[in-house]
Amino acid sequence: MFAKRIIPCLDCKDGRVVKGVHFVNLRDAGDPGEMADMYNREGADELVMLDISASREGRATLMETVRKVARRLFIPLTVGGGVRVLDDAHRLLSAGADKVGINTAAVENPEVVRTIAENYGRQAIVVAIDARRIKKLENAAQSEEPPRWEVVTYGGTKPTGLDALEWARRVEELGAGEILLTSMDADGTQKGFDCELTATIARALHIPVIASGGAGSPDHIAEVFQRGFADAALAASIFHYETHTISTLKQFLRTKGVPVRI
Repeated sequence: MFAKRIIPCLDCKDGRVVKGVHFVNLRDAGDPGEMADMYNREGADELVMLDISASREGRATLMETVRKVARRLFIPLTVGGGVRVLDDAHRLLSAGADKVGINTAAVENPEVVRTIAENYGRQAIVVAIDARRIKKLENAAQSEEPPRWEVVTYGGTKPTGLDALEWARRVEELGAGEILLTSMDADGTQKGFDCELTATIARALHIPVIASGGAGSPDHIAEVFQRGFADAALAASIFHYETHTISTLKQFLRTKGVPVRI
């Protein structure tokens, strides 16, 4: 069995790491370079850095922040935010990223996924999917219709009408190497992952799924591996504010029978 990965996430805005709930009410969490160095030493398997305002503001990810983070790392780095065309991916990879994450632009122009994969390989592209649960109508509450989630873009502010499961299958066909799956309902709440969402997507695909949104305790992370069938778990708040460390988390996961690299 492959080892499960623990991936801290740096949500960056204006060159600083920030954290909020549902991508709003942001507060400063630190310097991205210093935090990257800390996670590298603590035993993180990978690091994700997202410029969370890039798509809404229509600008490219700040290259200097990427370089600052990449210089401190000896683990794979995924960078996303504002990636719209092949040249954006080229700049990020040249600045030190190992993978690029794409979200909004993939929805608006799905062929960009294929183009990046064909030029840099599937292993270099992570498609981020932000999904929000579609609430059932009251008169349908007792029906056996399976749950559904809608893809949202622009930091969770724009509904797309896309079914998250159908969209995940499509981007896999287009060449995505991994899916970064965020539950917008759980993001920042620290009340646990949406394991039903994660399992629905993970069981349908042949590529790894990184679960995101809702990590608040080691038990939550163990659960998303065991019930959600995630290949990796991404978290921010519990690491940024040192509620838990990666090393103690991994020791805990081993006691639960979850294979991890120590």
